[in-house]
Amino acid sequence: MIGVHTGKYSEEQEDEAVAEAIARYDRRHPVVNDPDYVVWRQWGVRAWPTVVLIDPRGSVVGGASGELVYERFQPVVQQVYDEFSARGLIDTTPIPLTLEATVASTFLSFPSEVLVDEVGGRIFIADAGHHRIVVTDLDGRVVTAFGAGEPGFTDGSASEARFRDPQGLELSPDGRTLWIADTRNHALRAIDLETGETATIAGTGSRAYELPGGDPLSSDLASPWDIHHHEGSLYIANAGTHQIWVLDLANDHLSVFAGTGRENVDDGHRLKAATLAQPSGLAGDATHLYWVDAESSSVRRVPFAGEGDVETLIGTHLFEWGDADGPAGTAQIQHAQGLAVGDGVVYLADTYNHKVRALSLADFSVTTVAGSGERDWNDATGAEAAFEEPNGLSLAGGKLYLADTGNHALRIIDPASGAVRTLAFTNLAAANPRLPEEGIVRVQLPTQVVAPGVTTLRITISSPENFHLNAAAPSRLELASSSDRVVQLSETELTWSTDDESFTIPIPIELHEGEAEITGTGVVYFCRTGKEAICLIQQVQLVVPVRVSATATAGEVVVEYLLPDVRPTYGGS
Repeated sequence: MIGVHTGKYSEEQEDEAVAEAIARYDRRHPVVNDPDYVVWRQWGVRAWPTVVLIDPRGSVVGGASGELVYERFQPVVQQVYDEFSARGLIDTTPIPLTLEATVASTFLSFPSEVLVDEVGGRIFIADAGHHRIVVTDLDGRVVTAFGAGEPGFTDGSASEARFRDPQGLELSPDGRTLWIADTRNHALRAIDLETGETATIAGTGSRAYELPGGDPLSSDLASPWDIHHHEGSLYIANAGTHQIWVLDLANDHLSVFAGTGRENVDDGHRLKAATLAQPSGLAGDATHLYWVDAESSSVRRVPFAGEGDVETLIGTHLFEWGDADGPAGTAQIQHAQGLAVGDGVVYLADTYNHKVRALSLADFSVTTVAGSGERDWNDATGAEAAFEEPNGLSLAGGKLYLADTGNHALRIIDPASGAVRTLAFTNLAAANPRLPEEGIVRVQLPTQVVAPGVTTLRITISSPENFHLNAAAPSRLELASSSDRVVQLSETELTWSTDDESFTIPIPIELHEGEAEITGTGVVYFCRTGKEAICLIQQVQLVVPVRVSATATAGEVVVEYLLPDVRPTYGGS
């Protein structure tokens, strides 16, 4: 299989953006970037997606555009395979491939949504690349996580539940239930925040190609991107069918709320005339539901009550986008995916323009709050600040909280001044529900103040007196940085096997001004020296706060840890 990426948007045509998408969605086949539509024209392609089948002789067997390709192609693929296998013309030896793109090793991986519960003092983060939901306090101290970091579709406790690329979050009015748009599982999930149990409330795990049948648990959804609660109903951005669906929670009934199912930017009656184009972020005020249509780079709204008309505030056409402030009728955005509403303003995560914008509902003017327009990271004010494919937004306490997806970070923005800062996370290991509590030695090491630049993280693990490390069992340590923009690790998985009393390993790191925590979690094997050579296992968790300052004199980050002394609990000579 060879993928050819012919991006619609200019931002999608950059090699860096394509490489990040390959890593994010774990594509393991070769991908050709076709920014100038060369391959597109050579093969006569007219629509996304298009699939072409080529036989072992290099001859084109056929092609098809649109979805539901597998059902049409699989019988033909099987026929071609059987025919050429019988003739000995197919070599089934796997082709060795080395992946250039790798998933981020930071604490967050492609975070897609953030939801701030100011009353409860909590921040909920859809950590999409790690397929989990992370919960922190308002200062960034990690409290827990739901989902064990592996993709799947399973209900249960925090460590048992599995999600797949979750995108949208919503909190119940009483603060007891967190709803999740589990996008690639085509489902809605609910976490009971008191018991920690996850349950599926809509969707079967299969993609929808038909309208909902009423019963949410027997109806398929299609890439639900976001959800919004209003007066007992959950409104769902069902991106795959270009519609807004609604789940009546009291009556457990799922139906279409807006959109004919055709992809376009037509206004009018919400069910009979309006067309949508991959609705993504949702938000609402007392009277209207607002959303961004990513594929038409538009901002739309419709009244909650009655059967009113869908109205377009920004955007005109499926193939018109740009980067322009001004009156809403002429302003342009590019593939925006997130928004938040408050204080008479619709705040937009203008994803492919790498900006945060504001649409005033008083005079319908558009202004830029922050962002240089370049794919980058910088904590600064206004146009000096930089983001990379910003996504989910949450407004709380007069601040905007932003899931800065491409930077694997959470940013906090003052909408009045445009000042931007990055939230530093602490207590990272609390996000690993698989880590057993009993038997772990947790060590909070002193803060180290070091100078920026390329340097070394030097880790030394030493055994207690009369013990040595155990070469027969490889010890391991998993490293994580709370901010890749402050501490960038060159390695995250360390293993060693030695019978020495101590072991030192240097790891190249790159430091930039700011604050972060380095956490090392793992298992160390060591043995008693001499005739009573019992061998032991110790789970350890080392936390090293790091402050990077241009005035600092220290160069290296030095971590030295002596395993706890082991005293015999039995008698004998």
